[in-house]
Amino acid sequence: MDLLDSMRVYVLAVDKGSLSAAAAASGISATMAGKHLRTLEQRLGMQLLRRTTRRQHLTEFGSDYYARCKEILRLVAETDAQAQNLQLAPAGTLRITAPVSFGTEALMPALSDYLERYPDVDVDVTLSDRVVDLVEEGFEAAIRIGRLPDSTLVAKPLAPYRLMICASPAYLARRGTPAVPDDLARHECLSFSPAALAQWRIGGGGGDDAFCVHVSGRLRVNHGQALRVAAIHGAGIILQPAILLEDDVRAGRLVQLLPAFSLPARPMSVVYPLDRYRAPKLRSFVDFLAERFI
Repeated sequence: MDLLDSMRVYVLAVDKGSLSAAAAASGISATMAGKHLRTLEQRLGMQLLRRTTRRQHLTEFGSDYYARCKEILRLVAETDAQAQNLQLAPAGTLRITAPVSFGTEALMPALSDYLERYPDVDVDVTLSDRVVDLVEEGFEAAIRIGRLPDSTLVAKPLAPYRLMICASPAYLARRGTPAVPDDLARHECLSFSPAALAQWRIGGGGGDDAFCVHVSGRLRVNHGQALRVAAIHGAGIILQPAILLEDDVRAGRLVQLLPAFSLPARPMSVVYPLDRYRAPKLRSFVDFLAERFI
């Protein structure tokens, strides 16, 4: 006889108070229910139930074994459900959040491929540069740039977020082209805030250690796309994510500066609550990001 079937009959006998009730709940005869119990007792070499014509009583060992059987059956049922869940096609609405620049320039183009691959998934995207509380605000995943604080969220690393220094051809014709990082100190540099503008960290050519260049500028804007537009129109030099500037460089609207010098890349991750990962829609999205942004 199957051990798990015998355990189920035993647990039902305890829960319902008799073997006959367990048999009825299991859809088997009372004789078969008795065989399941005897098989367990013979296997264990211990009596589980003391039975009279009117009542049954758990032995001390039977009580402990009952608790263990319930836990084993719970784990088996949970594992079976998880396996079935893994086989389901991704479906439903997936709520995610991402930083504005990355979401606009990189995630949006990629999502068209994701939606084509998984036609039963709807994606609700919120672009925000603030750190969103996934659990409190009902999001299933977030893309985060920079070092992650300790948390209960699971983090899957993606490709690092690269930076680029650029300026428009018109600006460079008017002010000259920086040849080394120190030249930036004599230029109009654009940034989000005075704190972000104070110094840019740039690596030396040929693998030298990174150093900081003190820069300044008269224009500050709290939005990456607005800074990009200002740079295209000759307002100054910009230090922004490569994904925001690469198309402009290819089109000639901007010129990449100091290409021989490295800029520090920022780590990028997709984070999500562990208990949500069982959902096929979330698992498919995380796997898609890991495939696309490697």
